[in-house]
Amino acid sequence: MRHELGAVQGLIYRDLLRLTGQRTHVALLLLNPVLYLFFLGGGLAALIPTASLGVGYQTYLFPGMLVMTVQTPAIMVGIRLILDRQSGYLRELLMAPVRRATLLLGSCAGGTVVATVQGAVLLGLAGTVGLPYDPLLMLLLLSTMILISFTITSLALALAVSLAKAETFNTLLGVVMTPLLFLSGGFFPLQSLPSWAHTLAAVNPMAYGVDLLRRCIALRVPDRAAIGGIDWAGRQPPFLLEAALLLLCGVAALLWAGHRFNRPE
Repeated sequence: MRHELGAVQGLIYRDLLRLTGQRTHVALLLLNPVLYLFFLGGGLAALIPTASLGVGYQTYLFPGMLVMTVQTPAIMVGIRLILDRQSGYLRELLMAPVRRATLLLGSCAGGTVVATVQGAVLLGLAGTVGLPYDPLLMLLLLSTMILISFTITSLALALAVSLAKAETFNTLLGVVMTPLLFLSGGFFPLQSLPSWAHTLAAVNPMAYGVDLLRRCIALRVPDRAAIGGIDWAGRQPPFLLEAALLLLCGVAALLWAGHRFNRPE
């Protein structure tokens, strides 16, 4: 067990070293949601009435930008796994006296930690969109971001172990991620989508992530409660059920990735 935990810790440490050693890259990743938040959000705030969303547009947009911030580093874990396989580095890792599942778990943990750290940086801008720096609110948002980061990282790994080329992975993400982002409710209420899109939103993990972040805000700051979100036949599912479904999605994806990763190459 000591060797297994040491391997997980080493892989997390590797990802943190990469994070601190690529400051320009990290800054550019953070720049994208910041531009969306202040330029797109600031521009549309004057056009979209607060009554239609329940809050100002920048406040409404903030949870979606938190999800956007954590999704990129979480997805990059899958790309690195494919590149490590192509470069031969993964073969060297597999020579370590630990289980393959441990190496996959370490990659997932490292990606989750890095994604959460980057999301926490954007969380520091909460006051600029009208949210208070309430300690419990910050803790709830941070905990939810950990859950979202874990789920997206697990999904990225499940996809990466099934593909051989990074180009295929990137192309598939380009096709899939944009629709998932727009079906998450991060930019506009899900109720404004066509009826056929409601079913797609109801099975979109990112939609549950955005909805959980908004419900955390509504829990601590009732006057910042946004309109819309996930609904099942006109009813909003319980908060804990949404969190459990998101966790279950991440665990199932990680188990599938572990099953595929354990096969000898």
